Amino acid sequence: MPTPGQWLAIVVLSLTGVAAFGLAPDTTLETIPTRKVERALPLPALAPVDDEAVYWREERVQRGDTIGSLLARAGVDDAGAMQFLRTDPVARPLYQLRPGRPVRVAVDADGALLALRFHTNAGDMLAIERGAEDAFRAQRAAVTEDVRTTLRTGEIRSSLFGAADAAGIPDAVTVALADVFAGDIDFYHDLRRGDRFGVVYEERFVDGEPVGTGRILAAEFENRGALLRVFLWRDPEGNEAYFTESGRSARGAFLKSPMEFSRITSGFTLARFHPILQQWRAHQGVDYAAPTGTPVRATADGVVAFAGRQGGYGNVIFVRHQGTYSTVYGHLSRIAPAVKDGARVRQGDTIGYVGMTGWATGPHLHYEFRIADQARDPLTVALPVAQTIAPERLPQYKAAIVPLADSLALARSLPGAALAATE
Repeated sequence: MPTPGQWLAIVVLSLTGVAAFGLAPDTTLETIPTRKVERALPLPALAPVDDEAVYWREERVQRGDTIGSLLARAGVDDAGAMQFLRTDPVARPLYQLRPGRPVRVAVDADGALLALRFHTNAGDMLAIERGAEDAFRAQRAAVTEDVRTTLRTGEIRSSLFGAADAAGIPDAVTVALADVFAGDIDFYHDLRRGDRFGVVYEERFVDGEPVGTGRILAAEFENRGALLRVFLWRDPEGNEAYFTESGRSARGAFLKSPMEFSRITSGFTLARFHPILQQWRAHQGVDYAAPTGTPVRATADGVVAFAGRQGGYGNVIFVRHQGTYSTVYGHLSRIAPAVKDGARVRQGDTIGYVGMTGWATGPHLHYEFRIADQARDPLTVALPVAQTIAPERLPQYKAAIVPLADSLALARSLPGAALAATE
């Protein structure tokens, strides 16, 4: 039977999680001898204090900051400098503060402002210097941007923007992502919980600070079990567009929806009870509900056949496209200024804004798709095939997208990946 000392050893070992280790009965451990050693070490030589040195300090804009509170936090106590910043027109960008934006200042021991550096919202650098006789000078200059590539992935739980926010993707990239896949996915109706996406995009940095985003270089979207993948390619003439791996244009001849985010309130039918006319009649289009003022986009390249007011349509735009195709956009609150009879529009251009003019009981867009002037259901009609890369250029394209395809493959192999920007 173990002695009390041995029971103590067993309990201690159990509490510390040690296994396959024990002490033999009657084992004693030798005390290891120790010796105290003291040694005097020479102190390193201190650098002499330079009274003329300029010391920089960085502060980040906080919500609710004024330029006064920001500079006070940075140690600036200089009434003359504040007067200059209030009155000099070149220094005006300092009063357009965004939370998180850094401001670098140099002050002397008395809190006098010696210099200031600030990246403006316009993307250039504001530099302020104290010169001879305490005179300040402000100037703005272009900065050299460092463009890095970022890979991020997300999974749909409720919405595209919710998933993008969770993945740390900026809103500008999310909007561009929706635009890239607009020919294949209706982001209001087609998304399903569990859909996944990956995106490779550019981020712009100045002095190590992010100042904005650039282009999407590659992206993929797994929607309802189907994997869509696109790549940005610049042809020898300098034209940029998105294409699939096979070389087909990622943007179909027609977008699936005339608005980025909306909901259908009335579909295409031959018998619908009209809420205003109080009778049964055909509804030869699709109604998309959205707040008044929501942008409406052209679903394909074309020429404006009519833009103005017409009967029950209210403010309406008729666009003729290649071949026998045409589209109609009705009940608009207003029409974009450049959209006039005979004007050319490009796919995705904002041509008007949602309203409730004409025979409408609430703000929505009435959208029609016609072939040879016969209305067809835009949700089920077979749309024209998109263009493809010329066969002689296809090998060059496929070679160029290999690194991007590898990045997307990496994103798929790392669920929930959010990889840092790289050079």
